[in-house]
Amino acid sequence: MYIAVAVFALVSALSPAAEASSFTTRASPSPTARVYGSANPPYGFVRLCLRLPDLCQPNSVEMGRVTATPVALAELEHVNQAVNRAVAPVSDKEQFGIDEYWTLPTSGKGDCEEYVLEKRRLLMERRWPSGALLITVVIDENQQGHAILTARMDTGDLTLDNKHDEIRPWYASPYEYIMRQSFVSPTAWVSLAPMKSNPPAVAADRNRSGSR
Repeated sequence: MYIAVAVFALVSALSPAAEASSFTTRASPSPTARVYGSANPPYGFVRLCLRLPDLCQPNSVEMGRVTATPVALAELEHVNQAVNRAVAPVSDKEQFGIDEYWTLPTSGKGDCEEYVLEKRRLLMERRWPSGALLITVVIDENQQGHAILTARMDTGDLTLDNKHDEIRPWYASPYEYIMRQSFVSPTAWVSLAPMKSNPPAVAADRNRSGSR
C-alpha cells in the first residue's frame, strides 16, 4: 500500500485541537492512543472525499466512546472477520493502475484502505457513530504504510486489521502510529504520539509515506 500525505482542502468547522486538549499524558502503553497534534490527511483520503463526499460526513453528533458490551465487541469481531474474508487483497497499482486510490471494495478486491472503508461503512450501518470509527495510518512491521480502523471504546482504543481477524488493543500490534481521523470531524486528522518503546524520531516522522 502507498499512503501519500497532502494538504486537506476540506476545512472542518471544528479544530482537532479540541481533541488534543482532551488527552493527558499517561504511562505507556495507554489504553488510548495519545494525540500529538494536527496532521495533513493522506492524499488518497482527500481524493476520496472529493469523489464520494458522503463517505466523509459524520453520521451522528455523538463524539463519545462506545460502551464495550459483549454485543458491541461481537459486532466488531464479526465485521472484521467478514470483510477480511470477503475482500481479496490486491494493490492499487494492480487494480487501478496508480499507487494510491481509496474507494469501497465493490469489485471484491482491495488494498488495506478498502478493507478499512468497508468495515467503517458496515459498522455505521449498524448505528455506530462515525466519531468512534477512525481511519488510522501506521507504519507496519515491514516498515510499509498500512491503514487500520480504530474503534474508540470506553475501555480503550481497539483496532480492526486486514492482517488478522482478532480485535486487538491499539498497542498490541508492532506498528508505529502516525495519524488518524479526529473524532471531532471525519475530515480533520491528528498525528499520534509514539509509545515510549518507540524511537523518539518517530514523532518527527508524522508525514512519512510507505508502500505495500
